[in-house]
Amino acid sequence: MKLAMMSYTMSRKVKPEDFDMVGMCKLARELDLDGVDMVSTYGRDPREIRRMLDDHGLKTVCHTISADLNQADAAGRSAGVDAVKAGLESALLLGTDKIMIVTPGRAGTQREVSRRRFMAGLQEVMPLAEKSRITVTIENFPGADSPFVISGDVLEAICAVPGLKLTYDNGNVMTGGEDPAESFRKCAAHAVHVHFKDWEVVAAPEGMPGVDGRRYRGALIGEGIMDHQSCLVAMKQAGYAGYIDIEYEGDLYLPAEATRRAVTYLRRLMEGIAR
Repeated sequence: MKLAMMSYTMSRKVKPEDFDMVGMCKLARELDLDGVDMVSTYGRDPREIRRMLDDHGLKTVCHTISADLNQADAAGRSAGVDAVKAGLESALLLGTDKIMIVTPGRAGTQREVSRRRFMAGLQEVMPLAEKSRITVTIENFPGADSPFVISGDVLEAICAVPGLKLTYDNGNVMTGGEDPAESFRKCAAHAVHVHFKDWEVVAAPEGMPGVDGRRYRGALIGEGIMDHQSCLVAMKQAGYAGYIDIEYEGDLYLPAEATRRAVTYLRRLMEGIAR
């Protein structure tokens, strides 16, 4: 298992045109990370981004995209399908072998309805991905109306959409009331990428409502409620050898400091389970 830089962590609350991508690359090298999850392209040519990463000895390990597939029919999903097409083209130019499609719920729409809509959209785009030889993934996504949170949600989609894989997000699983380590074990055969994050539980009206009825606010990895060690053990036992994104959605630390602290913490845990 390896740790990876996540551009989303570094670019939160920054206008795309102001995102310091060179600074992100320098931090990745400082921390001896060789992989970057490019969450969008920030309005830049993917070839320019790839050259920048190459110059710093980095590679794109996943390309995360937004595509509105949560629509009632094929006509409504057409713009989302086009967004996936563009994302696949960008992934090829970035040099990665996988994309992750963000799968938010829709206010006022039942989780099960959104799940069926996304599955229909994913079925539409899979032939395009197969032609490009790009693996399509979804993640455990947080929120009370999210269609994919716990392992059962994900496995339903994987069964319905041949070739679909999982970007396992241990923190987002927690918001569904499922033990994150056990969730990974159930989905291990389909997990090709991983996000780690952490939370603190807060009282209304703060935070984000989860499927489990609690409310969550982002915390630094290692300073919240997550048992990351149990997740790492489950991943090791399953033979997972891919990347783990460092994701931070809190406000206590600046992104660079949060990433430094999280890398130090997770490497210590990883060294411990390797003995």
